[in-house]
Amino acid sequence: MYSKSAATLMALVLVALAGCASRFDPGALAQGQSPVQLQKRLLLTPANGGQHIAPTELQAGDMVLSNTAGLVSVGIRLLTLAPVSHAALYLGDGQIAEAVGSGVRIRPIGAFMADESTIVAFRHPGLRPEHAQAMRGFAQAQEGKKYNTLGIVLQAPFTLQRQYCELPILPGLVRDFCLRGLAAVQLGAARNDRFFCSQFVLAAYQQAQLPLTTVDPLLVNPADLLHMREGDVPSVRTQQTLQYVGHLKFEPAQSEPALASAAED
Repeated sequence: MYSKSAATLMALVLVALAGCASRFDPGALAQGQSPVQLQKRLLLTPANGGQHIAPTELQAGDMVLSNTAGLVSVGIRLLTLAPVSHAALYLGDGQIAEAVGSGVRIRPIGAFMADESTIVAFRHPGLRPEHAQAMRGFAQAQEGKKYNTLGIVLQAPFTLQRQYCELPILPGLVRDFCLRGLAAVQLGAARNDRFFCSQFVLAAYQQAQLPLTTVDPLLVNPADLLHMREGDVPSVRTQQTLQYVGHLKFEPAQSEPALASAAED
């Protein structure tokens, strides 16, 4: 009876933690820290170690993650258990490139900021002017292309099922193999000649020969990009962690309290 109860309890714990990737670092024991690091679900806020920045502090090639108070944004955040629902690329000269329902567009950052509730920027530490120029050229060439509607529709069931690839007991290599295999089945029908938001950003980095991950951009959502930040546990194999630049905007009153709370950074 005891073993059956224990097994049930363990199953419930694993289900509760599904989608919460982990990393084991034995060296942390020597520093008196826990060797197990769990993925951070919440976003660093300006109130507890973050910083507010102006758009003029952005550099061309910076990644911008955001959310709104709309139902679609809230639904994406609940589905991915993350505080962001959209990804965009700063091109420099006050211009933002993004893939939205109407297609790929480039618009002033002021207009972008007016539409979003929370906006946080991250930077690849190896970003150079030639990389930013390549990203700008890529974005300009894609402007006006249609949105990857099928890709985003297929992302919903994939996002739900992939959480079992991210159980804390699974090591990184197993997690990566599981995600790639599941994606081959779930996302095989999606097109690569159209983009949804995070797919567009990753494709721009690839075009600039500055890839963040080896996985297909079709697998990656805005939450995955967030977990590529320094000090977090990425969901997919990451070639380079991202540096936190700062918050362009933060409106916790318009977000769910749990998602707007601070991460323990």
